[in-house]
Amino acid sequence: MQDFTLHNRIGYKVTRLARLMEARLEKQIGEYGITRLMWCVLRGVGMEGVTTPSGLASYIGIARPAVSRLLKSMEQRGLLQRNGIDRDGRVTEVHLTDEGRRLMEACHGLVRELNSHFSEKLEPLAYDSFMQTIDRLTEGENATLMRL
Repeated sequence: MQDFTLHNRIGYKVTRLARLMEARLEKQIGEYGITRLMWCVLRGVGMEGVTTPSGLASYIGIARPAVSRLLKSMEQRGLLQRNGIDRDGRVTEVHLTDEGRRLMEACHGLVRELNSHFSEKLEPLAYDSFMQTIDRLTEGENATLMRL
């Protein structure tokens, strides 16, 4: 096989890895009818205690309008509830429904399995170095993403 210059670029390699992981995860959790971003919300609210739309936007790393659309969709599907917590309803708190909690718990093992599949390909020191390298490459990059 010809060695293309493109294949030696960091952007190509990182994007390819991300897409491989994304495709595998979406196939697994797709069986439960949720997307990666829905999983991030379920985890953020149910496991990390992030209960505001702005907090979720920061937690996931996407723009606030994207989170608002996502929350509306998830609420329509009965996965979560949004409640105003001040008199004029400007501050919203997000809570999982029983169905949202059930899906979070069902998908948690699948996500752990995916992480283990890829992380166990590296020795522990290589894994730590890889994670530090990713952190270094993203340091100072504060662009707000519309999707993840």
